[in-house]
Amino acid sequence: MKAVILAAGEGSRMRPLTYTKPKVMLPIANKPILEHLLIEAIAAGIKEFIFVVGYHDEAVLGYFGDGAKWSVRIDYVKQRKQLGTADAVRMVSELTAGSFLLMNGDMAIGRSDIKVMAARKKAMMAVIEVGDTKDLGAVEVDKGRVVRIHEKAENPPTRLANAGLYLLTPDIFDAISRTEKSPRGEYELTDSLTLLMEAGHRIAVHMIGQWLDISYPWDLLTANETFMAGLKAENAGEVEANVVMKGAVAVGKNTVVRSGSYIIGPVIIGENCDIGPNCYIRPCTAIGDNCHIGNAVEVKNCIVMKGTKLPHHNYVGDSVIGEACNFGAGTKVANLRLDKKMIRVENIDTGRRKLGAIVGDMVETGINASINVGSMVGDHAFIGPGAVASGVIAPESRIC
Repeated sequence: MKAVILAAGEGSRMRPLTYTKPKVMLPIANKPILEHLLIEAIAAGIKEFIFVVGYHDEAVLGYFGDGAKWSVRIDYVKQRKQLGTADAVRMVSELTAGSFLLMNGDMAIGRSDIKVMAARKKAMMAVIEVGDTKDLGAVEVDKGRVVRIHEKAENPPTRLANAGLYLLTPDIFDAISRTEKSPRGEYELTDSLTLLMEAGHRIAVHMIGQWLDISYPWDLLTANETFMAGLKAENAGEVEANVVMKGAVAVGKNTVVRSGSYIIGPVIIGENCDIGPNCYIRPCTAIGDNCHIGNAVEVKNCIVMKGTKLPHHNYVGDSVIGEACNFGAGTKVANLRLDKKMIRVENIDTGRRKLGAIVGDMVETGINASINVGSMVGDHAFIGPGAVASGVIAPESRIC
């Protein structure tokens, strides 16, 4: 059994984080989304993988290589133009023999459900019941089989969502060859599955037990909280005297945690980091490799990507901070509205009462800069000394 993983898209709803990398490479608990999926699939017994890559494919190839690090084989197919999921599957027709698993590379799903699907011989789709399927594919089911698929319908007739995991037979390739472009200008796999059912093929349903919807940048925080819940304490670095660590705290190789630092787990800190002195790191914070969290800095429930520096008197809460950012002394990120209402971003309800900023790669701030609640800051932006950044800020902007 081979697993085909779709990892070619940008993930436009994840901007500004995906201006510089594909969605599947965004980190959760210091591992890319795609690596979490790979680990679960390996645990389910899968040893051969085909990654369909495209947008910033160098990030995926450079990280995963041939799969030797995980003792599996990974082959690659490049989708030069993102023409839809059916087009992506069509490209692997000569690399699969018999039935194969198909997975969206940006989902979080458990090994037990993958194992159930892998044991099947005939077509099957994984579904999960959710509160709202408006932004997802809704699936109508009758007597254990799929009868209709609604792609992002305004008023879906069911709360069963397409979870993005399939067991497909070679019959899918004939259906793909007959698939026409959707109104969105793409070849949709769900249209191919509809053609398959119209030709008399049965698609069984598997109700899954573990799944996370990672559609928007703030969903990374929810996923990070979930994955961090199972973190185990580990110290592969150097922890100086007078450091307080409570709960599960994992410290990477060559990382130094300096005196006076106060860390409450679950917290994961990558390799080659310089932490403290006298900083406060609060639960559900993931700090990537080569980061600096310095004196009098407080970080709470955040994803801080590799190479980022929060060196002096900074507060960052409930935020996602991209790679190689540098915050000037006194830069603060607000994470709670004064009226305590739920936070909306571009008229989208985030479902969060606390949300700081989503900051792209290589953003710099001057001293005493402020970033307002729910701000989206594009990569390479510059926020000057004493400036206040708010709302959606385009890449390479200068806020003075």
